[in-house]
Amino acid sequence: MGLIVKVVFEDWADRTLPLPSYETPGAAGADLRANLPPDMRAAGFVLQPMQRAICPTGLRVEIPFGYEMQIRPRSGLALKHGITLPNTPGTIDSDYRGPLGVALINLGAEPYVIQHGDRVAQMIVAPVVQVGFAVVDVLDETLRGAGGFGSTGTR
Repeated sequence: MGLIVKVVFEDWADRTLPLPSYETPGAAGADLRANLPPDMRAAGFVLQPMQRAICPTGLRVEIPFGYEMQIRPRSGLALKHGITLPNTPGTIDSDYRGPLGVALINLGAEPYVIQHGDRVAQMIVAPVVQVGFAVVDVLDETLRGAGGFGSTGTR
């Protein structure tokens, strides 16, 4: 592991919770946990059906220049309870130093309680390529051409 993401806990955060971690040797994403403020830890917080909310992680991060952090849903939460991200994947830029929160939405039919320490999302650190843009008169031709959504078929 050559790449390091520096982490700072918020002043109020529970430092006994694990840092983001890979649950298996082959995992692409490191799990992020709900690190709730002290007044919410005992009861957690309820995410009502169709409600969106920011779930705090209690962390601030320093992502190396040239990389981004992608925040993605956990498949089990999405399938079993309808808990996902409204902007998946969420992107954290390398120059952001504010609180790391996870935007969640409950697409399920029942209220869902986020408990202190629950794994709520996963993060992937990936390289970023910044490109230039040039106005041209013509674009190169391809087999697909200008075919839009669904133009490559269903099978």
